[in-house]
Parts: sequence; C-alpha cells; structure tokens
Amino acid sequence: MLKVEPSPDCPPEEGHYLRGNDYSPVVVAVVLIYYYDKIPKEIENMVRVGVEGGAALSGTIQTENIGIEKMVCNIIGNPNIRYIVLTGTESPGHSTGDAIMALVKNVVDERKKIVGTRAPTPYFFNLPVEYSERFRKQIKEAVNLLNRGTPELIKKAVWSCYQENPTQFEDYTLHDIGAYPEEPISAKLTWKVTNPVAEPKDEEERRQKEELQKKMEMIREKVEEKKQRGR
Repeated sequence: MLKVEPSPDCPPEEGHYLRGNDYSPVVVAVVLIYYYDKIPKEIENMVRVGVEGGAALSGTIQTENIGIEKMVCNIIGNPNIRYIVLTGTESPGHSTGDAIMALVKNVVDERKKIVGTRAPTPYFFNLPVEYSERFRKQIKEAVNLLNRGTPELIKKAVWSCYQENPTQFEDYTLHDIGAYPEEPISAKLTWKVTNPVAEPKDEEERRQKEELQKKMEMIREKVEEKKQRGR
C-alpha cells in the first residue's frame, strides 16, 4: 500500500485542530457553532477522540468559505488523506457541513462558488480552482455523521477508514486505499478576500462595483473642492 511523505510545511494553515498520524487516510472535521472561547467540553472531546482514534488531523471548522479553504490547504499537502469524517452540529447560518459534502462531490464554478450546496456564501476567493479540484479528486468519501457523531461512532468511522480490507460502516464501504498518486501541494491562503459576502460574484457585478466606486470618488473630490473654495 502506497504511503508518502506530506509536504514539509504540512499542515500549512493554522487552526483549532490536533495533529495525529501523518500516514493515516482520514481526517475528522467537527462543525463548530460556538465562539472559540465558549467551546463546550463535548466538542473538545470529539476532536480528541478523532486524533486518538487514528486520524491524521482532527479539529473544528466554522465557516463555509475561509474555514473550508484552510481545510483544503491542509489536506492537499498530505496525499495520504483520502477520507473526511464529518461530525458536530450543522451550522444553521453557514451550512458548513453541507458545503463540505458538496465540495467532495461537485466542482467550484467560474464564480468560485461550490456547486450544489445551500450554504449562503460558499466562495473560494483565496485559492486557485486547481486546489479545490485536487481536493475533490483526492478525497474519496466524506462520511456524514452530522448531528449524531458520538465518540463511539467517530472512533468506528475512523477505524473503518484505515482497515486493509473493505469494511462496512453504516452505508459506507471504507478501507485504506493508499495515498493519492500525485505530489503533495504546499498551499496557503492568499488572504486577499476576508469578506466573501461582499465580493463581486461575476464580471458584471465587478464592473458595477468599479463604476460605483468611481462615482463615489468623484463625489468626494467635488465635496473637497467645495470645502477648499469655502475657506
């Protein structure tokens, strides 16, 4: 079974996660609906159970845009990772879990939006589309334990992912299929866009925004001229 070294800086993006076995085929992503200073003990326990059960990474994820972008960076830097165990309580505002499930199955379109999700702002403005495509090809399956991920279920799901032979876990057939057969990608966010909801979603919106900015600048200049004449 092929196993490879992850990129030297892997995982490149900081976050609220624990690092486990780099050669494990699975990560655990716990959707977070709490402020970081108010994370309950059961969430911390889910994260700990994930890495103690054998996951390469186990941590929380909060948003359907920058949060998932950071997760993509940390996964494509390690080709050994082929599964995501998704758990925690689905976010009613972000639909983060739904966005992750959609990204595994679908593409990011020309507007840099994840196709097929109900999440309100699932935009990838800080990563090239090739990175999301690599993520989609590398991840074979996202195991959906949203809203019901007990420690026992999480352990069983992670255990099933690194078995040598196909193993039945609920409706999934899981086993360690080996590393994705391409080099790791060392990726970090560009941090050009920190508020995706305000970013133009296509060229027409971008053109309208630029025209509005020009008009606002003209108005500011005229106001300044009047101030100068009034002195």
